[in-house]
Amino acid sequence: MPGTRKLGRTTAHRNAMLRGMVTYLLENGSIETTLTRAKEVRAMAEKMITLGKDGKSNLASYRAALAYITKEEVVAKLFNQIAPKYANRNGGYTQIYKLGPRRGDAAEMALIKLVDDEAAE
Repeated sequence: MPGTRKLGRTTAHRNAMLRGMVTYLLENGSIETTLTRAKEVRAMAEKMITLGKDGKSNLASYRAALAYITKEEVVAKLFNQIAPKYANRNGGYTQIYKLGPRRGDAAEMALIKLVDDEAAE
């Protein structure tokens, strides 16, 4: 697992939270969360997109993505729509934008989103 941040949670809770956030990111394209969570989500999301770039012909990578992402339709979207967009890109599939402190507890907030590959070219 990339990263060594514990995020103030037990291992099982942390893994479940990250799986849910990666699923939501791939489903919607962007999420707003704290900066440290965004950095952890980025590592796993990029790993999932790299698995998707292997293509649906590689059953092992498809099953590895199914084992981590919590919704089957998001895995299908990853392999059919998201990963082919980044076929000519070697990493850097996400961007993190800092948004400033949260009002309640002054936690540093960030927006993590998938890079729009057409705009980059």
